[in-house]
Amino acid sequence: MEDLTPRRIVAHLDRFIVGQDRAKRAVAVALRNRWRRRRLPPEQAREIHPKNLILIGPTGVGKTEIARRMAELVSAPFVKVEATKYSEVGYVGRDVDSIVRDLLDVAVDGVRAEHASRWREAAAAAVEERIADALLATGRAAGGEPTGGERAEVLERLRAGALEKAEVEVRVEEKVSPQVEIFTGSGMEYMGFEGNSWSQLLSRGSPARTRAALLPVAQARALLEREEVEKRLDRDAIVREAIRRTEESGIVFLDEIDKIAGRSHDGGPDVSREGVQRDLLPLVEGTTVYTRYGTIRTDHVLFVAAGAFTIARPSDLIPELQGRFPIRVTLEPLGRGEFLRILTEPENALPKQYGALLSVEGVELAFGRDGLEEIASLADRLNVALGDIGARRLSTVLESLLEGILFAAPEGTARRLLVDARFVREQGAGLLAEADLSRKR
Repeated sequence: MEDLTPRRIVAHLDRFIVGQDRAKRAVAVALRNRWRRRRLPPEQAREIHPKNLILIGPTGVGKTEIARRMAELVSAPFVKVEATKYSEVGYVGRDVDSIVRDLLDVAVDGVRAEHASRWREAAAAAVEERIADALLATGRAAGGEPTGGERAEVLERLRAGALEKAEVEVRVEEKVSPQVEIFTGSGMEYMGFEGNSWSQLLSRGSPARTRAALLPVAQARALLEREEVEKRLDRDAIVREAIRRTEESGIVFLDEIDKIAGRSHDGGPDVSREGVQRDLLPLVEGTTVYTRYGTIRTDHVLFVAAGAFTIARPSDLIPELQGRFPIRVTLEPLGRGEFLRILTEPENALPKQYGALLSVEGVELAFGRDGLEEIASLADRLNVALGDIGARRLSTVLESLLEGILFAAPEGTARRLLVDARFVREQGAGLLAEADLSRKR
């Protein structure tokens, strides 16, 4: 993070997202402030809380992509949740505390993968020895230890990949994780083995069972390497690091927050919506959440909310929750010019993706500039006619234009396709006809 200045963060986001400069600057400052806080003395850092953001704009303008890319950039635990999936305590639905549990699960998986990668080389060497022993034991008619020459030959053939299909008998673990249900202040929790002290206590005195299995060497190697890596992992260290990352760097993207902003107070669904807001408030303010790994403080988790706010307004949220999202950024709607840039500028632009997919079938896909301009224009017209879904309309258009070649590519004779303006007009006529029909209904 030291090298990730706000300007560099924006430059990174520019590689994938067109426009929306205000939103990019806001998230860049938010990320840099997190790094700044961690550089302060602990007693001072505790008093500095993240400035949560609300991204306001119609669907398909880049709200989710901005949040996803910012989390990816700093390798922070990140979850995207939809506010409409949660319900007030007492109603049917997920409770909001599960957001933090999901965030911690993501952190645990990430830290575990990092720790596992450190042990893969040692695990592979150990498994090689185990498989060599099993092959030698299987191939010997009489007892006795194999000679050094025999062992060296088997190891050499293993490393050369000459024994991948040979069957070998190995003993593999049968893991039965003790699992119990308990009730916490936030509802029912399933307590599994992953580092939890309760399950560790339950598992003591019941050693892992093993069974003999006859497997091809390739399959046995993959299974045994996972087993060897698991033996070397320090689950307590993984959980401690995951909790630290969640509390210090976790990012929650709360989408569709406008859908829980109720206007009326005369009963009906708005009662539950306001209840969800009140349940969210402690999470955003900073509270303790009980999880299967231990407790999590949410004081320094960054919350990024987003919504179209076409019916409700940010001011329709309860005042307390509004105050916990002090930074509001309105994203600009996209039109023909932005669509053309989206088709040409990002590293993961859709034309490049379709070109890569068809190259697997030996088909060269080329886009003329006039073709890209026509696609941008078509997407803009369809958004006007059918409802604005932003840049997602480009996927609809391209999938429709290229459906024929995508279907016929495996057995087709055409090895090169040029998408120019004429091609787009011909293949896109059906989309425009559907739009016209929709307007008349």
